[in-house]
Amino acid sequence: MSALLEVSGLSRRFGGLLAVNDVSFSVGQGAIVGLLGPNGSGKTTVLNMISGHLLPSGGDISLHGKRISGLGASRISKHGVARTFQLVRALPSLTVVENVTVALAFGRQKLWGVAARERAMGFLDQVGLAHRADHLAEDLTYIDQKRMELARALAADPELLLLDEWLAGLNPTELQSGIGLIRSLGSSGITILMVEHVMEAIRALCSQCVIMNAGVKIADAPTADALSDPAVITAYLGEQHA
Repeated sequence: MSALLEVSGLSRRFGGLLAVNDVSFSVGQGAIVGLLGPNGSGKTTVLNMISGHLLPSGGDISLHGKRISGLGASRISKHGVARTFQLVRALPSLTVVENVTVALAFGRQKLWGVAARERAMGFLDQVGLAHRADHLAEDLTYIDQKRMELARALAADPELLLLDEWLAGLNPTELQSGIGLIRSLGSSGITILMVEHVMEAIRALCSQCVIMNAGVKIADAPTADALSDPAVITAYLGEQHA
């Protein structure tokens, strides 16, 4: 499997704090890969650098062999990278379909009017939210806000989709639905890098896991091997469990 995303020697400082330290990994075309680690390990900082919301202090990020690190979020989006956030960033005074239409208007396709609404409805149907298209975004439940944000990310026509704890806070029924949805996106050919703490989802979805602790990579292997690595068990559970 050829690599879509390549991260090499990535670092990020916040003043005197080295939050990400010389992290390297690759994500194959069409793969679903987990980016894991205890809270504060640097996972979201890595996503922020890949998506252009933070500039790296060092290292390189490449998509299809072309360097994208340092381009900024809007330019990286045009290269085919989209993401969701830990906290949903909705436009609350707009309807659900209008939230998705905005992404189409300013994304790679530049769609407006009737064509944009029809395309947006297709994405809402894909995530199971078409029936709430004309509701205000601020009136959605938590899971439906997440579905709307995912539809908006899909409207950006991504090759690489970054999911930042998209499954967090879901009840068991919603979780199974969410796992099925992410699996279907992977089957459609979208490459997914997901930060997640729900191990049931990681085991069900991810062929590979990159695991961080205190800003450094401690494992990068097929999921079962990565999760059984003594360094990973120590990072999550402590020395006595390794």
